[in-house]
Amino acid sequence: MTSTYRPNESKREEFRRYLEKGGVVDSITRALVALYEEAEKPNNAAEFVRRFMGATGPDTAEIETLKNELMATREKNEELVRENESLKEKLQKYESGQ
Repeated sequence: MTSTYRPNESKREEFRRYLEKGGVVDSITRALVALYEEAEKPNNAAEFVRRFMGATGPDTAEIETLKNELMATREKNEELVRENESLKEKLQKYESGQ
């Protein structure tokens, strides 16, 4: 069992050195320290870390807003499709009556 444990341990150590060399460990540490030092802890710690590390993109609240807007737009579209179909039927009846 020791023979299978050693290769995993050396791979882990190699990966750890890789992360340290690339500055990943320092970046994550700085982000976590900043989170720790926050007087008012954010509701979403992962989002705080992403933003601290310079990740760009929409935040959770913005995503939720966009989802709600999309849902409302789809509902409005369905309503307009139904109205269009109804108006087409009325037009067809009108044209047939002449």
